[in-house]
Amino acid sequence: MTRAATGKLRVYVVVAGVGLLAALALGRPELAALAAPFAVFAAIGLAVARPVEVKVQAELEHERQLEGRLVTAWLEVTATEPIERLELLLDLDDGLEPETPNPILIRLGRGERRELELPLRCQQWGTYEVGKVVWRARDAFGLLVYEGTAGERHWLKVYPHGETVQRLLRPLETQAFAGNQVARNRGEGIEFADLRPFTVGDRVRRVNWRATARRGEPWVNETHPERNSDIVLFLDTFAEARRDDLGTLDLGVRAAASLAALYLREKDRVGLVSFGGFLNWLTVASGTTQLYRIVDSLLDAEIMLSYAWKDLDVIPTRTLPPRALVIALSPLLDERAVGALLDLRARGFDLAVVELSPYSFVPEGKSDTERLAYRLWRLRREALRSKYASLGVPIVEWREGVPMEAVVEEVRAFRRHARVLRA
Repeated sequence: MTRAATGKLRVYVVVAGVGLLAALALGRPELAALAAPFAVFAAIGLAVARPVEVKVQAELEHERQLEGRLVTAWLEVTATEPIERLELLLDLDDGLEPETPNPILIRLGRGERRELELPLRCQQWGTYEVGKVVWRARDAFGLLVYEGTAGERHWLKVYPHGETVQRLLRPLETQAFAGNQVARNRGEGIEFADLRPFTVGDRVRRVNWRATARRGEPWVNETHPERNSDIVLFLDTFAEARRDDLGTLDLGVRAAASLAALYLREKDRVGLVSFGGFLNWLTVASGTTQLYRIVDSLLDAEIMLSYAWKDLDVIPTRTLPPRALVIALSPLLDERAVGALLDLRARGFDLAVVELSPYSFVPEGKSDTERLAYRLWRLRREALRSKYASLGVPIVEWREGVPMEAVVEEVRAFRRHARVLRA
């Protein structure tokens, strides 16, 4: 807590001092009589002024909330002395917007407890510290101002809002665990695959009685088992294109959180690799706990400047299991990320690249030189996309405002077209 003089006290002291000096210099006692009330008022005010201590206890309605929704912060304020004018400012980071006036002006009596409610709008995903309150109080005479901070910090995690996808992208190969995806191989399941003659050891419930009656010998149904799959979300955090309110990293984080939730709901195992200046990874797992791990890890994703060269060798082997589908979310602005994705394809991984388009974040420019450089840059990116496509890697450009469903469907169409060409 700090104490400082207000402008009122400075004016009173100056008026009293000038009046007394003028009375002495000019020999006019009436000037001293005029200045005396100001001096007496300042002296009495300073004599009766007592230090003020304000205590604030902050509490959040939720520790986790979705982007764009409201969360309420409750403040309980007490003071050791009566305060006629108490200003309270809840210190908020960028990304949280108060729905009511902030700072708040109240009057507080001695020992009185006042509860305040402040709804906050979660504008941007991330991790925030909420609870620090900056307060300012004046004494009863308005001569002194007290300032300080109070309150304990609480962590608020704002999760990115989800994208809607009706049909998910499926890997070419499934795993050995039970799930919701129909496997290509045949085994115990409910999805019909084919008919074959009865052999010793087949179960009676698998006999197709209609085919048996038609052919005069026992025939049984073959089925496809339901298996799960491994999905690895590869998030490029080397570089991004950004404007004030949005960037390609925001698009990537929202897409990764949405895909993780959708795949985990289908009983698949999902992992995460945040590949950039700071390497972060989560091995594949399933369940609600894994979803919270992934989203919490995405909240820590940030662009960190680094000149060190990195490739796939720095990623632990167990984070990229065999037969996993790797969905890369990258603006393709850094050579290290581009090389790592090409290396993944060379190692035989099932890879799909979602290019987080930087075009809406990079202006074309006004001069002829800037426009020429912009066109050359776009041609270079087109050549890079053609290189991925020639290697059989589905690469789709995701622009701002385009639904995620359209991106997934375009990847699926690329795969169908590739299978037709191979046939």
